[in-house]
Amino acid sequence: MQDSASDRRIRDIVIVGGGTAGWMAAASLKQHFGAAPVNITLIESSEIGTIGVGEATIPTIRRFYQALGLSDIDVLRATGGTCKLGIRFNDWSGPGSSFIHPFGLYGQDLKGVPFHHYWMRLKALGQAAPIGEYSLGASLAAGGKFTTPSRNPPSSLSVFDWAVHFDASLFARLMRQVAEQNGVRRIDAKIVKTNLRAEDGFIESVSLDTGATVAGDLFIDCSGFRGLLIEEALQTGYVDWSQWLLCDSAMAVQSEGQGAPPPYTDVTAHEAGWRWRIPLQHRWGNGYVYSSRHTTDEKARAVLTGALDERLLHEPRKIGFHPGRRLKAWNKNCIALGLASGFLEPLESTSIALIETGIEKIKQLFPSRDFDPAVVDEFNEMSRLEMERVRDFIILHYKLNRRVDDPTGFWTHCREMSVPDTLQKKMDLWRAQGHFVRYRWEMFSPPSWLAIYAGFDLLPETYDLSVDGFDAEQLTAALGEMRKAVAETVAATRTHGEFIEQYARPQPVAAE
Repeated sequence: MQDSASDRRIRDIVIVGGGTAGWMAAASLKQHFGAAPVNITLIESSEIGTIGVGEATIPTIRRFYQALGLSDIDVLRATGGTCKLGIRFNDWSGPGSSFIHPFGLYGQDLKGVPFHHYWMRLKALGQAAPIGEYSLGASLAAGGKFTTPSRNPPSSLSVFDWAVHFDASLFARLMRQVAEQNGVRRIDAKIVKTNLRAEDGFIESVSLDTGATVAGDLFIDCSGFRGLLIEEALQTGYVDWSQWLLCDSAMAVQSEGQGAPPPYTDVTAHEAGWRWRIPLQHRWGNGYVYSSRHTTDEKARAVLTGALDERLLHEPRKIGFHPGRRLKAWNKNCIALGLASGFLEPLESTSIALIETGIEKIKQLFPSRDFDPAVVDEFNEMSRLEMERVRDFIILHYKLNRRVDDPTGFWTHCREMSVPDTLQKKMDLWRAQGHFVRYRWEMFSPPSWLAIYAGFDLLPETYDLSVDGFDAEQLTAALGEMRKAVAETVAATRTHGEFIEQYARPQPVAAE
């Protein structure tokens, strides 16, 4: 047993900022520590709004809230949510082009050779169907169908995953309920000063507009783009990635929506960026992500509103951002989460997933009050690598675009720009022989890379030589059976709208 004088364990965690990041951290960390003597206080001001744009997720969110004891149906009902099988990309290869990036596998590997090599041989013979027809996730999405995955899939053709679209403010409210039920203390106030220790520059406490002061051992900055602690107080610095990610603005608006909600996020290319459309049960989310160097706010607003023929629920609002990351996600006794740690852009719905992985890293590397530099350095290295891998995957979409009609020059610039060496290596090895490079701390696995490569028709120069050992007719028949199995499953599946009506209609939301 340690005596009180030598006990260096952290006892007080202070989370600055609510919203999705703050309340996810509060709920998850409180559950993690359970009855251990760790106090968690969250400070937020009800007078300060949150960004609340991100309403699309990737499948990891489901594991996150399930660990808190919440079911998929609980979350769909509480947030007016819908199901997301993937993302549909429209017009990125030119007007009328479309493909889906699903959460799931393509085809079946044969004799240890990945499926895409067999598909490429048939494509060379002029006999391959679009690759999405070999994916149950993509085919369900394209058909507007939804079912939950089999717990014991009979083959890889049955393997797919799903995420959720939700109202981010309602999800934050749900996380707050979980956190407060488990003992997290909330203080409604504005921070007017961050007090640093004179001897080492660590954060000692924060002063509130109520006159109170809140001290802590570990501070988690969830204050959004502002970075109240990590940047304003600790002046950590920022790594700018705008040379590759040109979009720095978004115009967002909510609308009534029309028709049955599709089980995917729609992203449509425009002159200076792209437009999102995310279906919820009670409204739809819409936005235009664009480069301010290639269009004006007025034109962006016109593009967004001109694409919508339903009633808007408010005036479009602009959000500005700088693609990049904090130089350190963890500086002294402060860890940044969410927008405070950096931002890429919403193209692949990674913002909430990066909050999740940030929380997991805090659990894995939870420090003592000595804040061993080796622990801090490991956290920062893991965070850097993960952000760079996500960055590369997003850059890939822009690099591979095939939009020839380009009055602003945006898409031509993206297509012709040099990319990070880590991404170039991946592209080169894919082109050479269909090989996927895997790095540690990577959010997107080979099927996702295959979806983007194939969607933009970037295919290897050759396929695995062993595939030529198969008779062409037999190979055609085998892949035809795969497509048939997928199509039969889709035909027998209810629509996404029917699933939502039966299981996921929300309970009435109580007024705060």
